Amino acid sequence: MEQGIRTAVTVAGPELGAIRLDSGDLVAQAGMARELLDSLGNTNTGIVVTSDLDEYAIAALASAPVTSYGVGTRLVTGSGAPTAQMVYKLVAREDASGTMTSVAKKATGKASVGGRKYALRRKNEHGIATAEVIGVGHAPNSDHDDRPLLTQLVSRGVVDETATGAAGVVRATERWKASLAELPPAHTRLTEGEPVIPTVYED
Repeated sequence: MEQGIRTAVTVAGPELGAIRLDSGDLVAQAGMARELLDSLGNTNTGIVVTSDLDEYAIAALASAPVTSYGVGTRLVTGSGAPTAQMVYKLVAREDASGTMTSVAKKATGKASVGGRKYALRRKNEHGIATAEVIGVGHAPNSDHDDRPLLTQLVSRGVVDETATGAAGVVRATERWKASLAELPPAHTRLTEGEPVIPTVYED
């Protein structure tokens, strides 16, 4: 966070309108950000906070030096309604020549791997998962024990009927049970440690 703020101030100077905080301890981060901005002379730079905010989270942030809040998911669904918490990240774009080029986030502590991804779950001879394998720009090398993790549910605007309604619920339930059965016994542990299933990238 600190390096990002310093870079923004260096580039925009006192005209920097605002910075955005979207993860972690938002109250503590807002305080540190305000202190840093002020020390750099950007006393008029605002602090915008986002991250699945609802009325309760905003109330908890009342004591923090926050200028404004970004509310999206909770504004649409309301409190108590279940949502699929996903983040969309651009991983590739088409350049002027029509070639797809990789795009990756470079933020400190949040670096990502650019390029279109193809994923599969690698399993041993007993059907137990040993790794999640990600192919970048191509399907990863596979054998008969591997299971693809991507399922196409929409094609040219047409939704697969087995993915909606009651059939979709049954399909999702069966997939969840099968996925859980593939996990090694260590997945039930409550202590911190290495991931039960490592993620391997194939360039």
